[in-house]
Amino acid sequence: MAEEVKSLNFIEHIIEEDLRTGYEMSQLRFRFPPEPNGYLHIGHASSICLNFGLGLKYNAPVNLRFDDTNPAKEEKEYVDAIKSDVAWLGYEWDTECYASDYFQQLYDWAVELIKDGKAYVDSQTSEQIASQKGTPTEPGSHSPYRDRSVEENLRLFEGMKNGDFKEGEHVLRAKINMASSNMLMRDPVMYRILHKAHHRTNTDWCIYPMYDWTHGESDYIEQISHSLCTLEFLPHRELYDWFLDQLVSTKKLRPKQREFARRNLSHTVVSKRKLLQLVESGVVAGWDDPRMPTISGLRRRGYTPESIKNFADTIGIAKRENVVDVSLLEFHAREHLNKITPRVMAVLSPLKVVITNYEEGKEEWLDAENNPEDESAGFRKVPFSRELYIEQEDFREDANRKFFRLKLGGEVRLKNGYIIQANSCTKDSEGNVIEVQCTYDPLSKSGSGTEESLRKVKGTLHWVSIPHTITAEVRLYDRLFTDETPDGHKDKDFMDFVNPDSLEKITGYLEPSLKDAQVGEQFQFQRMGYFNVDKDSTKEKMVFNRTVTLKDTWAKLEQKE
Repeated sequence: MAEEVKSLNFIEHIIEEDLRTGYEMSQLRFRFPPEPNGYLHIGHASSICLNFGLGLKYNAPVNLRFDDTNPAKEEKEYVDAIKSDVAWLGYEWDTECYASDYFQQLYDWAVELIKDGKAYVDSQTSEQIASQKGTPTEPGSHSPYRDRSVEENLRLFEGMKNGDFKEGEHVLRAKINMASSNMLMRDPVMYRILHKAHHRTNTDWCIYPMYDWTHGESDYIEQISHSLCTLEFLPHRELYDWFLDQLVSTKKLRPKQREFARRNLSHTVVSKRKLLQLVESGVVAGWDDPRMPTISGLRRRGYTPESIKNFADTIGIAKRENVVDVSLLEFHAREHLNKITPRVMAVLSPLKVVITNYEEGKEEWLDAENNPEDESAGFRKVPFSRELYIEQEDFREDANRKFFRLKLGGEVRLKNGYIIQANSCTKDSEGNVIEVQCTYDPLSKSGSGTEESLRKVKGTLHWVSIPHTITAEVRLYDRLFTDETPDGHKDKDFMDFVNPDSLEKITGYLEPSLKDAQVGEQFQFQRMGYFNVDKDSTKEKMVFNRTVTLKDTWAKLEQKE
């Protein structure tokens, strides 16, 4: 059978065309350029996978560049988190770069633009500058400082750099065209004064370059061949090219900006400002809260790098924005976790079962398969005794013929163990069943090869032995928002759609093999879902996070509605 040939996305078509029309393979270089003002989220994961994926496809280097031009919002904490996230996804960058590495070069180039009459110092307020911008259908008006002499501009710009002026007193603007149909070309600001310490340069600089001025020039310095941005930067491409026109040498590669559509995820928000609001308001416990769409949150919840990369590969690269249902991400989590996770037994809503004909004080250790998807995973031992826990929902005193779990007079198989029959039950003062009395067939042990062990019963239940069980805090996470597009309503705040049931903490009763599980280890709690060990775990108290349920429970709810 011939291997399926995967079609190229439109970015790959651009690169292939460039290779046909003059680019050398050795000239290809890509970059992932996050701003270190927050934690990376699932939207960034698509960009990471695109850029580093192209690097792998073309055997080309990929830089990790931090566009750190705003000390008011950027911190080393975010730099470290970003590096950790990219590495966790399994990618290696060629060079770790910072826009702040280029502050002196950018300043020197800005001085050259002033000398060439292509930049000037404007002493108006930001409000005055905004009022002169015009509208998309009406041209803007010139600043009264637009025709300052080169000498005065140089003197003022140097004074800005030296800290002689207050914030907002002056800015440096490019002198382009106040009548341009592209509003971004109407004398954009290149530098502003900020008297704030930078996470790398401390207080060496009192002026900081704007993103549009920094972006293309950083690409040029690093000799990035293809600068890939999300679609909102399409109007910025003209300015990106104008700045390069003033500087590029024919002896060096000229970077090419191209845009792809952002993929928004349903039932969440990915704006850093809104994510920060969730953190600061206490709706979540931090940037790595397992309900957050941040990569660190997904990692803590139990998602694997493979599931995220498979998700990014499935949604692909497109030219139009759309909302991707979060259930697709959950599907890829289930698909990968199903292949790699050992199966264990845990009861989350316990109901006591007493096997009345099983000898008191007796215990035996049964063989349990670790993963039917992986023969090499082997077996483990699980303890069996007279008193067990099963799930409350797995017993009904009265049930119809379609209920194949435990009911009075009915039989079920205990996973890896024996066939039992429910004979009676005990209730509390409110009529709730608190204990079920059963008998077992001693010859029906799974795998024993006896005729009784081969007998077919329709229900199989997971369970834990009460004398051997370990308790743990189990955190049942659900979607953080009840609405598909929580920030898509003009008349409502996205916080109005926070799901009050996005986290439930319960006590779980687990088989003893889990007592030595390490932080980050992943398991399938049989019939319950996929779980992993949270970093809050201690020797005295283990904590497990639910990554995803075994099936898409939200799909069922939506069908009912």
